[in-house]
Amino acid sequence: MTATASTRVRSEAGVVAYLGFTSALLALGIDTALPAFDEIREEFSLADGSGEVSLVVTAYFLGMAAGQLPMGPLSDRFGRRPVLLASFALYLIGALGATLAPSFGILLGARFLWGLGAAGPAVIGNAIARDLYSGDQMARVLSLTMAVFLIGPTIAPLLGEMLLLTGVWQAVFLVGFALALVGAAWTFRFGETLPDDRRRPIDPPAVGRAIRTTMTNRASAGYILAMVFSYGAFFVFLGSSQPIVDEVYGRPGWFAATFACTSAINGFCVWQASRHVHRIGAARLALLAYGANAGGFAVMLVAALTSDGVPPFVVWAVLVTVTSTSSTLVSTTAISLALQPMERIAGTAAALRGTFTLGCGSLLASLVDRQIVDTITPMAVGGTIYCGVGLMLLLWARGGSLEVVDPDVA
Repeated sequence: MTATASTRVRSEAGVVAYLGFTSALLALGIDTALPAFDEIREEFSLADGSGEVSLVVTAYFLGMAAGQLPMGPLSDRFGRRPVLLASFALYLIGALGATLAPSFGILLGARFLWGLGAAGPAVIGNAIARDLYSGDQMARVLSLTMAVFLIGPTIAPLLGEMLLLTGVWQAVFLVGFALALVGAAWTFRFGETLPDDRRRPIDPPAVGRAIRTTMTNRASAGYILAMVFSYGAFFVFLGSSQPIVDEVYGRPGWFAATFACTSAINGFCVWQASRHVHRIGAARLALLAYGANAGGFAVMLVAALTSDGVPPFVVWAVLVTVTSTSSTLVSTTAISLALQPMERIAGTAAALRGTFTLGCGSLLASLVDRQIVDTITPMAVGGTIYCGVGLMLLLWARGGSLEVVDPDVA
């Protein structure tokens, strides 16, 4: 198998399985670590209940954000497979570094490197989908991929809890090393999807044209910016759900089951959506999902304000399930819409999408995460504001054209 795109026909099921597995590695890099927050605090002498431990998640996301921008143009130039294999090498080094880290600072550095490696699958999985599919069919494939991906968040916290029973909390990081080896082997077998005649030079003018085309196209830029705010709200849930369950609600030991149930419901809903996306249309489904996301946070805000910031646990759990599920649906549909006009620069466009959504989304989330101490009110306020802004951007994006554009034509 050379770097030239393989001419063999890939089944949709095979593509979904591969993309689902490689994207699930991104979640496993986060979610297996969440149950170990208490052990990490103790190991590195962080204060009980300290929000500083959420930097373990933030550093990973920032690494992903920093790594995605170069990954896209590199994959447009050299193909998807070699860049993915290099990414898995970084992933393996970061996972091993986190396992062996002697200090909290080195742990965060390893997590950042781990995130750099995770940037490859995050970007190139979307580019592979655009290489092989378009339109509502791409939205369907991405939805099915997300449904497979969500198996990871469903089992990862439970896996993390089981690994903690060994008494060696670092095992939650070592599992990422093992699974990344599987991902690298599968990538080698999966082959290349970018034909030679669609390779682009990596010189600054060509990259600049690709970036300018992506960010000046109303549909592409609008959907990317809308996802930034949806991700910001979702990352608050990822980074703060464990402290909320343990500290705000005083239910230590409930987090893994709560997170797994939420992820399972997410996966079921995304799978159902994939069955109907051809009938509903990706653009309409994105709008409905974003409306549900904003509405869920608005209800959470009312619940928080009428209960001194701590509504009943079941109410909070139901509302975060609604908001996280709708955010997932926003992502799968908005990504396909953002990439639809960018067929000729899918890698670069996917990289910009990832850089903005992960980088800016993580920073938006960090503004809220550190405010969460003994109530859920900051989560509700932040989510309501972020989703309100994002919904307006989504409505603006709907006015743009989804016709394929050529970055080399003025």
